[in-house]
Amino acid sequence: MTRAGGPRGARAETRVLVVDGLEVALTRKRVKNVNLRVRPDGTVAVSAPPRTSDAFVSAFVREKRPWIEARRRDLAASPRARAAAATPEEVAEWRAVVEACVPALIAAWEPIMGVRAGTVAYRNMTSRWGSCQPSTGRICINVRLALYPPECLEYVVVHELCHLIERGHGPRFQAAMDRLMPDWRARRAKLR
Repeated sequence: MTRAGGPRGARAETRVLVVDGLEVALTRKRVKNVNLRVRPDGTVAVSAPPRTSDAFVSAFVREKRPWIEARRRDLAASPRARAAAATPEEVAEWRAVVEACVPALIAAWEPIMGVRAGTVAYRNMTSRWGSCQPSTGRICINVRLALYPPECLEYVVVHELCHLIERGHGPRFQAAMDRLMPDWRARRAKLR
C-alpha cells in the first residue's frame, strides 16, 4: 500500500514489514528520527526517514519489543478494550451509573457557568465522550465514562456545558475551560 501526501508534494510510502512474526506498518517520510508507536488497536507503526534500511528498522523494533508488548498489555486491559468487548448487560450497568451521576453534576455546574442544559441523552458511543447541540441545549453523554475515574465524567459534563457558552474548541473555549476547571487537560488525558 502506498500513500502520497505531506507538505509541498512530499510522498510518504507505507507498507507492512514483518519483524520476527510481528507486522509493522512502516511509513517512510520526511522525519529526522525513527518513531515507533502502538496504536489503540494494538497494531505497531513505525515512521522512518526515506533512506533508513529495513534492517535498521527491524533491529529497532526488536530492541523495543519488550516495550511494545508492555504497551499492548496495557491497551488490552484498558477501559477502551473492555468497552469494545462489553455485553449488553454491562452497557446497561454503565448507563445506570452515568444516568445516576450526570443530573447532579449538571445541577451543580449550571449556576456556576450561567447556562441551562436542555435534554440529556445517554449513548454507548465508540468515538466521542459527549456532544452538545448549542441551539437546543441537548447534551449527550457516553455511558462508557462509567469505566473511568469520576473526575473524567465531570470533565465531559463541564466540557459539553461549556459549548453552551462557546460553540467551538478555539481559544475562547479553552479559556473558559481554564477558568472553570483548571485541571481539565489532566482529566482529559485520562480518557486517552
